[in-house]
Amino acid sequence: MDTQTSSQKLTSFSAQDSIDAAVIVLVMLAFYVLGSAALRYVVKNAVERSRQKTWHRKDIEKRQKTLVGVVVNIWRILVIFVGGFQLLQIVFPSINTAPLFASAGIVGVAIGFGSQALVKDFLSGIFIISENQYRVGDIIDINGSTGTVERIGTRSTVIRDNDGNVHYFPNGSVQHVINKTMGYSMARFSIGVHPSNDLDKIISIINETGKKLAGEEKWKNKIIDAPTFESIGEFTPSTVQLFISGKTQPSDQWSVTAEMRRRLLFAFEKSKIEL
Repeated sequence: MDTQTSSQKLTSFSAQDSIDAAVIVLVMLAFYVLGSAALRYVVKNAVERSRQKTWHRKDIEKRQKTLVGVVVNIWRILVIFVGGFQLLQIVFPSINTAPLFASAGIVGVAIGFGSQALVKDFLSGIFIISENQYRVGDIIDINGSTGTVERIGTRSTVIRDNDGNVHYFPNGSVQHVINKTMGYSMARFSIGVHPSNDLDKIISIINETGKKLAGEEKWKNKIIDAPTFESIGEFTPSTVQLFISGKTQPSDQWSVTAEMRRRLLFAFEKSKIEL
């Protein structure tokens, strides 16, 4: 008799609740996919409207990518948690969830006392994102390691250096950050010339070369202020150090510096200036 009753209950569950479970799964998938797409649209438009007059296009895109990643991840976690709880109630209807949540609360408090570092990482991540200290795509220096930001989470930051190595930094350990691509960048470098050269002529060549570079179609959207002579550095009986600098769009300083060096080498050779 007991076996027959148990079989009837199982059959009853399969008939009544399988459809409900399937509906919940479909709703979860819909919220997971469509909700994520909607949040991406809302966040991107919010950043676009609030910052388009003061930020460069690259800064806007980095901010959008950073906020979209964080908001969408939180949304997906909430969808999975709520949907999973609903499925739990269908699959195990006889379980009283109140003691379960009470126990989870006690365990959470116990874990909280032993995981202060996690709390610190989480709060630091929130401040990093809200204060816009750096964004996905920025080139930054953290604790002596330089690389491109690939991901910013609420617990850690991930950067990849020029050698392809991936570095993971708990947000709570980030004390000092150098952001090399925030707002604008500086193409600044030095060259050494022989003291016997005419320095006024060299400075004129540097300024003319920088002005011509900044006016070309390929480079004018990358250069804000043309590279020009800045100052004289150290000098010895054999070398005079000249500093050259110009303002560029974020992340374009390296390509502008390389092109400026190439053109100066050609111009100096043409004018018979001894390096």
